[in-house]
Amino acid sequence: MCGIVGYIGKNKAKKFLVEGLSMLEYRGYDSAGISVVSDNIVKTCKTKGKIIALQELLKTNDIDGYLGIGHTRWATHGVPSDNNSHPHNNSSNTISIVHNGIIENYSKLKNSLEEAGYKFLSDTDTEVIVHLIDSYYEGNIVEACRKAVKDLEGSYALGVISSNEPDKLVAIRKDSPLVIGVNSDEKYIVSDIPALLSRTRDVYFLNDNEMAILTTDSVTITDYDGKVLNRDLVHIEWDLDSASKEGYEDFMLKEIFEQPLSVERTIGSKIKLGEKVNLENLKLDAKSIKNIFIIACGTAAHAGMVGSRLIENLSHIPTQTFLASEFRYQEPLVDKSSLCIFVSQSGETADTLGALKLCKELGARTLAITNVVGSSITREAMDVIYTYAGPEIAVASTKAYTSQLTIFYILALYLAEQTETLDIEKQENIKREILNISSNMKKILKCLDSIKNIAKIISTKKDVFFLGRSLDYITAMEASLKLKEISYIHSEAFAAGELKHGPIALIEQDVPVICVCTNKNLFDKMISNVKEVKSRGAYTIILSREKSDIDCADIILDIPDTIDILMPIISVIPLQLLAYYVTKIKNLDVDKPRNLAKSVTVE
Repeated sequence: MCGIVGYIGKNKAKKFLVEGLSMLEYRGYDSAGISVVSDNIVKTCKTKGKIIALQELLKTNDIDGYLGIGHTRWATHGVPSDNNSHPHNNSSNTISIVHNGIIENYSKLKNSLEEAGYKFLSDTDTEVIVHLIDSYYEGNIVEACRKAVKDLEGSYALGVISSNEPDKLVAIRKDSPLVIGVNSDEKYIVSDIPALLSRTRDVYFLNDNEMAILTTDSVTITDYDGKVLNRDLVHIEWDLDSASKEGYEDFMLKEIFEQPLSVERTIGSKIKLGEKVNLENLKLDAKSIKNIFIIACGTAAHAGMVGSRLIENLSHIPTQTFLASEFRYQEPLVDKSSLCIFVSQSGETADTLGALKLCKELGARTLAITNVVGSSITREAMDVIYTYAGPEIAVASTKAYTSQLTIFYILALYLAEQTETLDIEKQENIKREILNISSNMKKILKCLDSIKNIAKIISTKKDVFFLGRSLDYITAMEASLKLKEISYIHSEAFAAGELKHGPIALIEQDVPVICVCTNKNLFDKMISNVKEVKSRGAYTIILSREKSDIDCADIILDIPDTIDILMPIISVIPLQLLAYYVTKIKNLDVDKPRNLAKSVTVE
């Protein structure tokens, strides 16, 4: 997820471009840059780092004109660097583009363009687009863009300018946000509304597979074939703070609702029915791997626990998950036949990084799963698989967690294909259900009233317990962590089968016990555990599949049905929302809970 801006008008572009990027820096802060048509060429100024670094660079750069685009980057292809920063230009500096999204077929396009003589200066997927537009350019930038986008697979919001046509700014959207702002003598494009509010509140919203041609005096919206589309102007009433959260009260709520899209992006083109799993440049020989260690902290460790069950179940390779802070100070049985997987949203978690260095010393194959290109863990690991969650601002992780789970589903299938431990029918069924995950997530996000009602009950309690079995137990642990870290309510999760070995002593009248009960094979045993705590006075809340036969709960929370192994990515969402709404009722800071930081970079 990146931020893009564009300007065409009767005033100088640079001021708005920098102002707009400053308002969008929460969308990405790896690098920033602008391009402006000046003196009949495109002049570009860009740099690794935050907007302030770009502002310093612009003090000594003569870059001024009336047409321009800008970008603040969240790296997805290529490490944060000056060369990988946007905008990207063609070789003659007559065309410049900015891009938010992911081009899934960029390797194929890049090979074709290189064969045609194009030279690439960056490691990004975006540079493919500008050379592709250049290859189609015959004096009309709009027509060149129309032809180019028909070759692209993936998601993109694009801003395109050409010094040969300084009276046009082209905007294009597919699966990434893009808004057009309108003033009488100025027009703008932005990724998010906050970048516009100091200039205008009148906007057009581009839909998928649409493009707009902006001039100083007009906005024309068309489809990819050039058919003009009518669109109503919308007046925005938001204040700046609300707009930066896209209308949500808090970043955490925004990020919970972004999960269907972040999961879709993470899946990308990695899974297709009837085809092998595509993990790009990953070259693992599963049959040579003796054992797998998954090492992580906090929420990422819970994703790893699910991952270890999935990998063992599907590929039959012995797999264990360890807390990084414990793993590094024992004597792990790691050697050159081991695969060690390190999970970290930021890629900077100190304990996880330390464990990675230890495993390298022991000769293991190392693989990182992270959200941040160019982070320390990605530089240390032999292989990397990126999640595509985009920046996660709230301290409590939500969309990063479900994106990590998504990667583990894909990785488990990838390894199972090599070990040949799954029959084709089961593989295809799992793939089909994975491709339907985001649809099920959206269903949950439409049913908030029952979760809000439960939150009213929980918000008055001092203690809350979560129960689950198998994968449901891991979901219970993640739910418990979410509740305690933002609401400050004492919360614990227990494996339901362990109740009679101690935890049941904690049950007293009206204490809430939230039971995650989605595993079909263990359903009857789980219901027996619910009855055990119910008989001792617990207030029982059951999270279960739609139409489950349950007669022992005070409240039942239904969730969409899917196969057992995919339930963790579905069942965690209502529990994230529960923690959120409890915290809001208590008037606490949801995004910045006390004593916690987003990235733990010290032991």
